[in-house]
Amino acid sequence: KLFFTDYGNVAKVERCDMDGMNRTWIVDSNIEQPTALALDLINKYVYWVDIYLDNLEVVDYQGRKRHTVMRGRQVRHLCGIAVFENYLYAVNSDNFSILRINRYNGSDVQSLTNLENAKEIRVYQKRTQTAARSHACEAEPHGLPGGCSHICLLGSSYKTRTCRCRTGFFLGSDGRTCK
Repeated sequence: KLFFTDYGNVAKVERCDMDGMNRTWIVDSNIEQPTALALDLINKYVYWVDIYLDNLEVVDYQGRKRHTVMRGRQVRHLCGIAVFENYLYAVNSDNFSILRINRYNGSDVQSLTNLENAKEIRVYQKRTQTAARSHACEAEPHGLPGGCSHICLLGSSYKTRTCRCRTGFFLGSDGRTCK
C-alpha cells in the first residue's frame, strides 16, 4: 500500500494500492494541514503531523483507533517523522533538531542532535524490513520487472501488477510494452 497526505480542498490521509487503484480515505475529519507521515509497519498504524491544528495523531490502517499523541506549538515545526520501537523520531524545522518522542503519549520529548537543513528522517533497521517473497514485479529472465518495459506497480496483492510508462510514452495494446 501507499499512504499519503493531502491538504487541498478537503484535507485527508489516504491509502491506495501501489498502482493507484483502490484509493481510500482513512482520515477526513478534524484534520486541516497534514504534512509529515510515518508508518508502524508491524502494528499497522499511521502517524501524521497536522501543522495547522498543532497535532501529532495516529490511526490504524482502516482509519480506526484514532487518538492524539501530542498537541501544542511544538508540533507546528515538525516536518519529518519516523517510527521505531516505542518512539517517534522527528525533525524540528525551526532549529533542525532531531527529537525523540514517546509514541504512546507524547511525553519524554528529547532533543538528540542538530542537523543543518534537515527536512526528513528515516529509520533503517533489519526488524522493520518485511521479508521479501515472490511477487508480480520480479524481474523476468530478460530482466524486465514483471514483464513491463518501463515501470511495474504492484496491485492489491503481491500477485497482481500494472505496467506504466515513463513520461512521453504510452502503453501498447499488450499492456506491457511502452512506445
